[in-house]
Amino acid sequence: MSKPMIPVAVPDIGERERRLVNEAVESGWVSSIGEFVNRFEREFAAFCESEYAIAVSNGTTAIEVTLKALGVGAGDEVIVPDFTFAAVPASVVHLGASPVLVDVDQHHWCLDPAAVKRAITRRTKAVIAVHSYGHPAEMDAILELCRARGIRVLEDCAEAHGARYRGRRVGSLGDAGTFSFYGNKIVTTGEGGMIVTQDGELADRIRMLKDHAMDPARRYFHLEAGYNFRMTNVQAALGCAQLARIDEFLAKRASLLARYVEGLRAAPLTMNPRMPWADPVNWVVCAVLPPELAGRRDEILRRLREEGIDTRPFFVPLSEMPPYSQARTFGAVGAGTPVGRQLSTTGFNLPTSTTLTPSQVEQVIDAVRRCLEL
Repeated sequence: MSKPMIPVAVPDIGERERRLVNEAVESGWVSSIGEFVNRFEREFAAFCESEYAIAVSNGTTAIEVTLKALGVGAGDEVIVPDFTFAAVPASVVHLGASPVLVDVDQHHWCLDPAAVKRAITRRTKAVIAVHSYGHPAEMDAILELCRARGIRVLEDCAEAHGARYRGRRVGSLGDAGTFSFYGNKIVTTGEGGMIVTQDGELADRIRMLKDHAMDPARRYFHLEAGYNFRMTNVQAALGCAQLARIDEFLAKRASLLARYVEGLRAAPLTMNPRMPWADPVNWVVCAVLPPELAGRRDEILRRLREEGIDTRPFFVPLSEMPPYSQARTFGAVGAGTPVGRQLSTTGFNLPTSTTLTPSQVEQVIDAVRRCLEL
């Protein structure tokens, strides 16, 4: 008989969430109009220390509509990390632009500013700085490169709710920041996303585009070909309840990571990075094997599954995928993305749910130690 599986991520849904969702349903406002949408936007903007927030249908549409509002289109290039989730370059392609893939830094796993500098051309319209696995990108260096050249900077904060870069919340540093509220994120609405910005004109344009590009002053008059990227009131109700608990979630995730680090101290693993200029958050617990054990990574994950421990491998480099195999790639000193490629073959994630019990955490630690033959 197989062992019960401890999953990588389970949403933490409690009585507050059920109460607010029921309120939204009972109000009759279950689509994209209702008090919870406005409330969630207002409260999330305050949390991110940002002036404006616009709720959308998911984190992917958040990226696409923001790039559109920033003027990205056919013939443009957008710099993205090669080591990230495929939603990032897909949003670029859907606008007719070309993703340019650059390597990440070996210490924090986010965009390497030296690689970004080498990738910039006169066609570069934007850079998407992904705050990978909850750790902020090196924003000052990226912003310095881009602002001097008129290049827009979009922060992808899907994995980093609440993280800080040099004391400032991620999402509020570039032209705009996008968030995902997928079921495995720190805050969830099932599906859903948010865009934050300090720019009022940009916020107005995003809000118009995501609602069929309807003229705010003339109902059913559409200014251009827009999108239906709206969040529902029911989703927003869930988001309000989750956001009210975010300090609890972040504290539990930090404590969980600390226990994994202590329990696996003797293991040949590198855990989640933390640079001195960053206050990362623990989206998922990360473990990276040394290069000499890369060939054993998948075997270790298989053995953990047999022990009842769910895991997931790190992202596959975009440049290895059919849609992006012809994209230009840049490392810090040449073509190719060696850091991201090595991370992709050596890294994996362990169960990180805030619902994990202490005994389950110890079960995971013991299983990892056995599978690494410690």
